[in-house]
Amino acid sequence: MPTPQVLDELLRQLRPRVCQGADLDPQTLIAWLGRQLEAEIALLDRAGEVEVSTTRLTPDILASLQPVLTQLSSGQLAAAASQVGVFHVRCEALGRHVPRPVLVVGSRLPLTREALALASHVGAMVEVLRQASQVDELTLRCQQAAARLRLAVFMALMAGDVTLARRVTAGALPPLLDAERLRIHLLRCPPSDRDRLIDAYQDASGYHGRGLMVRCPVYDHHLICLLPMDHDGTYVDDRLATPLRALVRDNPHYALGISAPVPLPATAQAYDQARHALAVAGHTPDRVADYHGRPPLAGLLPRQQALAWAHAFLEPIRAAPRLTLDITSLALNFPRSGVARLLDISRNTVTAHLRRAQDALGLNLQDPRSRAELALALAITDLPLPDGNAAAEQVPTPSVDSLLSTEAAITWAHAFLQPLQPGTDRTVHQTLRAWIEAGTDARRTAQNLGISRATVRAHLRTAEQLLKRSLLTPGPGTHELVHAFRIADRAP
Repeated sequence: MPTPQVLDELLRQLRPRVCQGADLDPQTLIAWLGRQLEAEIALLDRAGEVEVSTTRLTPDILASLQPVLTQLSSGQLAAAASQVGVFHVRCEALGRHVPRPVLVVGSRLPLTREALALASHVGAMVEVLRQASQVDELTLRCQQAAARLRLAVFMALMAGDVTLARRVTAGALPPLLDAERLRIHLLRCPPSDRDRLIDAYQDASGYHGRGLMVRCPVYDHHLICLLPMDHDGTYVDDRLATPLRALVRDNPHYALGISAPVPLPATAQAYDQARHALAVAGHTPDRVADYHGRPPLAGLLPRQQALAWAHAFLEPIRAAPRLTLDITSLALNFPRSGVARLLDISRNTVTAHLRRAQDALGLNLQDPRSRAELALALAITDLPLPDGNAAAEQVPTPSVDSLLSTEAAITWAHAFLQPLQPGTDRTVHQTLRAWIEAGTDARRTAQNLGISRATVRAHLRTAEQLLKRSLLTPGPGTHELVHAFRIADRAP
């Protein structure tokens, strides 16, 4: 075959690698070269082992070449030719870094200059492809490390610890941490789109300008975007906010929930707000919703009395291992499988820790009312101490019912449930009540009401739109609904 045609065929071997990103097996090139030269070929790796070869280049032939192969691999020689039995053998070292791979070509007839040049071209191509694969692997590792770092920063912010968020970056500080406030934009999109979007807006530092994009470790279809805000509520950098809205506008399967601006230590609050807003966004024409909610119940209760109750309520688990406390707190907001993924532990381990917590507290954490009560106690202890740092233990411990009977709590509950009052579809209200009684189990709710499970879920989606709270996934929306019903039922 004339040389131009051979080179054209050689370049054609590269097309799948360049155009489709497919890995090119060295065996494919070695076999192709053997056919072109009517020769036997072997490629030895850096350790001197045969990586790929044609069938008739026997180990005995390679063993007889061992001294030469050692010199080539160590960089003492660039190429060498010898005769082994009936074979005319040409050996060439590949690459620059020792130990070097070696290409061995053996033919019963002496190789022409053109054949030797073609063998060199193929050897160089194999080495270039090997280096490209190494670069691809290194790039992937760097992307994975950057993703883990972004997640670590996000999780530290979710714990309210901005200092820890700075420390985990080991000096590679994201600009987000210099902001006064942030908003969370929670994007719902197909799971396969998340990496593509993250890569599209990622800069050379592994961050996203002054923002941060994080794959949700619990929900595969959620992309968490943290955007810095000025003290006056304007975006510090609009290079993410506007594109995110455009993505939702142009993709009918996308939706976006946006939190209110919060200080960085209140990132967990912003995340809850964004989840509520996302539940509403799915029911709006443009599939984008900002959070418009009321202050959380925990912050409206009398501080010292609330702290006294919360400390007494949580006392049985205060000496529990830290992991037990973390798992219990997370399980109030995420499904158990999600907690296991988030902490990289088994679901059985999650269940064991939750059993330890509920046994100590005397609760059934499958019951949404117990979960709501525990969530309220944790929320109260997360709030700043009352003015003057007065010790809550100095106040008589009230009952939870007395706390929830205050005027502020009753006003909050009435405002929360107002969208469900007469004038709205009472079947939604009835379904919500039955759903709570059934432990938030849609199947049991359907059986108890004599309706289909699909109807129950449709009523829950309607309630999400009315209440502007997320209900179909575990979390604060359900807890607030439980408290609102409890307060309303006891209010005068």
